[in-house]
Amino acid sequence: MWENLASVLEGKVVRLEPLARRHEQGLFEAAGDERIWRWMPYDASESGERFHVWLEDALAATSAGMEAAFATVDAGTGEPVGSTRYLALRPEHRGLEIGWTWLAPAHWQAGANVEAKLLMLEHAFERLGCLRVEFKTDARNERSRAALAALPAQFEGIFRKHMLVRGDERRDSAYYSIIDEEWPEVRDNLRRRIDAIRKKEAR
Repeated sequence: MWENLASVLEGKVVRLEPLARRHEQGLFEAAGDERIWRWMPYDASESGERFHVWLEDALAATSAGMEAAFATVDAGTGEPVGSTRYLALRPEHRGLEIGWTWLAPAHWQAGANVEAKLLMLEHAFERLGCLRVEFKTDARNERSRAALAALPAQFEGIFRKHMLVRGDERRDSAYYSIIDEEWPEVRDNLRRRIDAIRKKEAR
């Protein structure tokens, strides 16, 4: 197993902190828009109790060494604005997945997701020594698929009827990946995008 998998990852737009119970109220407030959960396996915003289950599941998976969940925190205000995780950990093959990513809609166009991906990919490739980082999303989630293509991650195909979500809804999953040879290009692209967003906001 990797050491320091769930480390604090500092950026200029966001800071990724290992998920903790102290984040619960702030994250629940950030998670209220139903658009966040449309393509997730279930809607954690339905109630405080439902969101608490989501949080406890994430903490349990992290404690068991199966995942590493983060709170995405606004670097300026310190307020939680979303969450993301490392999962599908395969240290013996030097690979993992980034997923369970969500953000409050007010931060969708503010560079938060771009920088969070940069921080997580940088940690995975440059500190953990990953050879492969993968992503999956509901094949109908055009917003997520466009964001992954813009990293750019390589589209690898569709897993048909891959999951049952939100009750008995059948989901096809679109898979994407970045491998170590591609990382320098991806890193440079993400840095350019963040710089462009910050310059635009400074005008």
